[in-house]
Amino acid sequence: MGEVDPAFIQHPEHRPKLSINEAEGIPLIDLSAINSPNSISDPEDIERIVREVGNACKQWGFFQVINHGVSSDKLQKIEASAKKFFALPLEEKRKIRRDLNNVLGYYDTENTKNIRDWKEVFDFDVEDPTLVPASPDPEDDEETEWTNQWPEYPPEMREACQEYAREVEKLALKLMGLIALSLGLPEDRFKGYFKDQTTRIRLNHYPPCPSPELALGVGRHKDGGALTVLAQDDVGGLEVKRKTDGEWVRVNPTPNAYIINLGDTLQVWSNERYESTEHRVMVNSEKERFSIPYFLEPAHYTIIKPLEELINEQNPAKYRPYSWGKFTTHRKLSNFKKLNVENIQIHDFRI
Repeated sequence: MGEVDPAFIQHPEHRPKLSINEAEGIPLIDLSAINSPNSISDPEDIERIVREVGNACKQWGFFQVINHGVSSDKLQKIEASAKKFFALPLEEKRKIRRDLNNVLGYYDTENTKNIRDWKEVFDFDVEDPTLVPASPDPEDDEETEWTNQWPEYPPEMREACQEYAREVEKLALKLMGLIALSLGLPEDRFKGYFKDQTTRIRLNHYPPCPSPELALGVGRHKDGGALTVLAQDDVGGLEVKRKTDGEWVRVNPTPNAYIINLGDTLQVWSNERYESTEHRVMVNSEKERFSIPYFLEPAHYTIIKPLEELINEQNPAKYRPYSWGKFTTHRKLSNFKKLNVENIQIHDFRI
């Protein structure tokens, strides 16, 4: 990526500090009690995990899980494929470059908050093809399909990605069940929303950056979907905006752990009982970094609104209903053109 082009330079108030605050206190939750093979989970263990998940959602909007049941072999395979793919010459990667018509595949000029990110990515959907609205226009009822683009090399990449997706899906839905229980809802309360999911997985590569004090791997943002399950390597770089004081703090990699963060959709469903948290990614001048977020997202026809069970006269709905498909299609626009205003956010629907 060469020297720092002005397109990458963050506004002064959003530039990273190179001195690192470590995020002491981000909860680490052991899921072994619900992942033990051939054993019935102790109700007390489940209650404890539900309580820990609920507290983490309330206090941080972020937590880490260990003994999560995802095969380390499947993670290693997708990581190895990602490294081989990103090591290819640029012209080879750009053979499957995404655009407005096909939003899945390789990309190296993504903007967050209209500032270019210091990264390159490969996106694929868990459902292939994925049915979505043809445009963000509320009056347009036409649908279209997003289809995955796979590279010729490495040949094993497609299978590695698909196998990994199936493994992480089990974890993501299990976590949604625990979150439902923590809200006093039935464990399967959210399950129906993901029947025709628009869930996406991204392979991220952050090359070394000559001016890490000016640029960010990903600018400050919140995830729009329900839940994100993140695998990161041992280099680190993820920072979370701490709710108590607004300080940016580093989430250090924990061996064999996944980082979980709540998305805006869950904030709306819970009527702000739980809130999504702003986060960003630092880069460094010496080491490349890889990460793999799994974005759990509902079917395009889902109308996102506070759940009826969580609203009453004392706690009325804080959001107007909106279409997930139209919302996510609108947000995709900022990937391909620099907008003059901030892209659509859930606060646009706040009552």
